Amino acid sequence: MERLIFHVDVNSAFLSWEAARRTAAGEQDIRLIPSAIGGDRDKRTGVILAKSIPAKKYGVKTGEPVSMALRKCPGLFLAKPDFRLYEKNSRAFMDICRSRAPLVEKYSIDECFMDMSGTGHMYPDPMSLANQIREEIRDSLGFTVNIGLGPNKLLAKMASDFEKPDRVHTLFAAEIETKLWPRPVGELFSVGRSTAERLEKGCIRTIGQLAGADQRYVQSLVGQKLGRQIYEYANGRDSSPVLPEPEEAKCYGNSTTLEEDVTDMDAAGNILMALCDSAASRMRADGARAACVCVTIRANDFKNRSHQCRLENPTDISAQIFQTSKQLFAELWDRRTPLRLLGVTLSEISREGYDQLSLFGGESREKSQKLDRAMDAIRSRYGSGAIARGAVMESGGRVGRKFKAQQDLKREE
Repeated sequence: MERLIFHVDVNSAFLSWEAARRTAAGEQDIRLIPSAIGGDRDKRTGVILAKSIPAKKYGVKTGEPVSMALRKCPGLFLAKPDFRLYEKNSRAFMDICRSRAPLVEKYSIDECFMDMSGTGHMYPDPMSLANQIREEIRDSLGFTVNIGLGPNKLLAKMASDFEKPDRVHTLFAAEIETKLWPRPVGELFSVGRSTAERLEKGCIRTIGQLAGADQRYVQSLVGQKLGRQIYEYANGRDSSPVLPEPEEAKCYGNSTTLEEDVTDMDAAGNILMALCDSAASRMRADGARAACVCVTIRANDFKNRSHQCRLENPTDISAQIFQTSKQLFAELWDRRTPLRLLGVTLSEISREGYDQLSLFGGESREKSQKLDRAMDAIRSRYGSGAIARGAVMESGGRVGRKFKAQQDLKREE
């Protein structure tokens, strides 16, 4: 049976959902003016989450600080994020998709895959069906989507990124040469900016050139695993299934953009402890352990730097994870450059039932496990903000308190 996959992607989701709410109330359609969804313009933590097409013409970019966007476009209309609204609209458009497809995978809050394989007797004209879904979402919910059709998830997703907004596009095997291969290599799914730069330095500038290159040469440029994957993608090959249920988490992480520059090791350590504790707590709730710890920092140059370390044995103990994170952090930070962001990621997840044995052992391990269980129980009963490790609120002072307030707000969202 030939596969047929739809990829449905909301156009400028956060901004579209805010615009739909406002137009339903008789207000101006902010999609037609320079506008964006972002944090508080008076705080450094504010970033642009979505922008309108008119704002894009001013050079406003998703992910940049609000202050920078306002310098580019002083008249930018800025709306605050509303995650409850986003969840409501996400469920609404996916319910429409589920009413037509036997299998739907929520890929993110604003996009999903529909597996329409074997439905030809019900829907003999896939393009007509895609347009019906697109029009129903637009007419009943007030926002637009792009829908891509293809024989696998990769090609369907690539197709949905073609001309926007409110369009249906196809990308089948016979169309790869004309529709996919002429595009810049940086537009291929999973090819980020640094990967694209390495490929371009190797004289691979289009997706077609990547598809026709020697795979071993591609791997020499970007690494074995990624090189093999993007080579397959460039040739339109992808066998990943549409999954109705989310997969088990492959990593647990937490990060925070700091409202004030951090230049003190104690304050940074307290924030690092809270990040480790938050990620480890969620991991324990899933009955998981991590064998790899990664710490990320961002300074005033807005460049992320990270170090990671593989543990001898998987662990779920907050204190052990923090101990490793401190060592990584000390290697990363020169103690002179002010910090804007701190993050911790736990990966190489396992769910075996054995207990770990390591240098972090004996009474120390047992006491730490009891403390973790006690804190998890309190959070489970009274909420995630009910208790925090003492050091987070002690020598961190004002920075520590603001960090905790930020974390509480993120949990509510």
